[in-house]
Amino acid sequence: MTSEEFRQLSPTLPNDPGVYRFINSKNVILYVGKAKNLKNRLSSYFGDKSHITSKIKSLTKSANRIEYTVVETEHDALLLEATLIKSNQPRYNVMLKDGKTYSYICIKNEDFPRVFFTRKVIKDGSTYFGPYTSKFRVQTLLDLIKGLFPLRTCTLNLSPLSLSKANYKVCLEYHIKNCFGPCEKLETAKEYKERLDQIKNILKGHLKPVKDYIHLRMRMYSDQMNFEKAQEWKIKLSAFEDYQSKSTVVSTTFHDLDVFGMATDDQYVYINYIKIIHGAIHQTLTIEAEKNLDEDEAVILSLAIEKLRTQFNSIAQEIIVPIRNISIDSKLTVTVPKIGDKKKLLELSEKNAVYFKMQKQKEALNRIKKVTPTERILSTLKADLHMNEIPLHIECFDNSNIQGSNPVAACVVFKNAKPSKKDYRHFNIKSVEGPNDFASMEEIVYRRYKRIIDEGQSIPQLIVIDGGKGQLSSAMKSIDQLNLHDKVVVIGIAKKLEEIYFPDDPVPLHINKKSESLKLIQQIRNEAHRFGISFHRDKRSKTMIQSELDLIKGIGEKTRSKLLKEFGSWQRIMDAEEVDIVSQVGKSIYHKIKTHLEQKNIKQI
Repeated sequence: MTSEEFRQLSPTLPNDPGVYRFINSKNVILYVGKAKNLKNRLSSYFGDKSHITSKIKSLTKSANRIEYTVVETEHDALLLEATLIKSNQPRYNVMLKDGKTYSYICIKNEDFPRVFFTRKVIKDGSTYFGPYTSKFRVQTLLDLIKGLFPLRTCTLNLSPLSLSKANYKVCLEYHIKNCFGPCEKLETAKEYKERLDQIKNILKGHLKPVKDYIHLRMRMYSDQMNFEKAQEWKIKLSAFEDYQSKSTVVSTTFHDLDVFGMATDDQYVYINYIKIIHGAIHQTLTIEAEKNLDEDEAVILSLAIEKLRTQFNSIAQEIIVPIRNISIDSKLTVTVPKIGDKKKLLELSEKNAVYFKMQKQKEALNRIKKVTPTERILSTLKADLHMNEIPLHIECFDNSNIQGSNPVAACVVFKNAKPSKKDYRHFNIKSVEGPNDFASMEEIVYRRYKRIIDEGQSIPQLIVIDGGKGQLSSAMKSIDQLNLHDKVVVIGIAKKLEEIYFPDDPVPLHINKKSESLKLIQQIRNEAHRFGISFHRDKRSKTMIQSELDLIKGIGEKTRSKLLKEFGSWQRIMDAEEVDIVSQVGKSIYHKIKTHLEQKNIKQI
């Protein structure tokens, strides 16, 4: 929606409180907001552009139209806004999130209800207590409940009709006194409900009625001279008092309170909630709210209060908050304390919110700073070689020859510290005769980068020469001839002491033998050596078989090529069975090869 389109709409807008919706061309609600004055609030989206954020610009650009609903009061607007946000989940609205799946304690809706741990809330009439942020706390509660007021754990159908028809038998839980056998009618529904009511009191945080109940049972059995039972309830009382002493007591003068503390940064508001029942901290949770369009902290806090009170089934009639002007149920008492115990409670909640904010910011920073092993190794290599950029592309050269025969060279390529084998290259030395490693290195470096330049390919950040100062100087002649001296870092690595040489620097660099960067250079050098040796071996073998076959009269070029392709080496031809050679080139050629070997006094074949 453009500013011009809004100007046409503006005269029809009321000055009453209400709820407005930005809707796109596909009838999807993008944003829901409430306003004390609809006309003034909507005008702010299309006013002075210098005060409009990028998110508001994105919203107005994406919206096709604006719809609104007029209500009687601002409180009515709050309730309607919350309902629309819940049902439509608009993408531009504040999202209150904690990113976790919490634990609940369920009292199942059934005859002789079970009490158990769950993470799923199913709307089947069962009662759920929670959510609990600590599974340990849930387990502690369940262990206490099991010790004080044992209930059944089986899933049998214990409806009156089933009990009258089924022939149930008590299980092991009954014999170890973890259940009183309702399946065989060994206890009544009234007795079972009596224990269940006390469990509900514990889960609600109402501990005094539970303590009174245990005292009453203990005295009752004592008056009946049933001291064994009285002792059992005394032990239960001690266990209960031990649990009660570990609850965080805030003040004995408080009853039920909800405390909300806040901390903010540029992008989020962090809201901590503390639920207090009978002076003890019963539950606590911190959530975060992203500042989308609603950057007013009072608005965000209002939404958070409603969400958290609903989530934790709070019935407290007083809430403690850090700021006024929040929009909540008018029946609630809102306190912004300045001194006293309530002020300390608010400070505790705010401290929790600040710690949560610091944790989130640290996590975000760690995600930014998280470095992969490859990035770490290459960064270390960059620092060790004093390079200006990280060497993501590295190439290494190595020469191979035996007394000057079959001189070859190899170039291996590493990208992101890993071999890029499709980019490996072999070189046959063309312009050098005899064993001259220096001249060979100069030739292959020139040929390699002349072609790369001609084809417009990327030049590596680092070139490694397998050899000392002599090979490095030869490689630099080609580098200088191609004007690449200032565009690439070239080093030589000497095999004996693993010294690193730089051009025009007679003093070698000694990198720590345990350094990851030196190990990478060694890996690249060894790979170049392996690749070059394998090529040299193959070439030498082919040369040998070709030269030996050239000495046999009656064997032409096609036959030599066929034998070379099939057997690969002269030694394999000598080791081959007659039938293998005959199947490839026929008996006549076989006898010629055999005669040649007999003349040379070679017995294999």
